[in-house]
Amino acid sequence: MASIRQEIQVAASAEKIWDAVRDVGEIHHRLVPGFVTDCRLEGETRVVTFGNGMVVRELIVDCDDAARRLAWSASGGRLTHHNASLQVIAEDATHSRLVWIADLMPHEMAEPIAGMIAAGMQAMKQKLEA
Repeated sequence: MASIRQEIQVAASAEKIWDAVRDVGEIHHRLVPGFVTDCRLEGETRVVTFGNGMVVRELIVDCDDAARRLAWSASGGRLTHHNASLQVIAEDATHSRLVWIADLMPHEMAEPIAGMIAAGMQAMKQKLEA
C-alpha cells in the first residue's frame, strides 16, 4: 500500500478554510474550482468530476468539526483501495496548514495520485487566499 502525505500553508484563518472544506457538496465552487469542475451529493457519497475528466465516487467517512478533519474513501478507476483525509490546522489567526493524507492501492498509482493531490492543494491555496 502507498501512503502519501502533503502539507501546504495558506494565508487564511482555519475557520474560513474549514467552512469551505466541510461544505462537501460545493468543493467545485468554494474550495478547488477548476481542479474539480462538478460535484454532487448522493446520500453520504459525493460524485466528483475532476478537471481532467475523471469521475470518482467518494464516500464521506467523517466530518469532524472539533478536529477540522474530513475523511473519505474513493472508488472507481484503477484504484483497488483509497482512503484519504484533509485536516485544517490553525497556525495563527490568519494562517493555517492543510494536511492531506491518502493511502491507496495499487502502489503504482502513488505517483499520479500524489500529482493530483499537489494540484488540488495549489487550487485550494489560490481560492482560499483570493
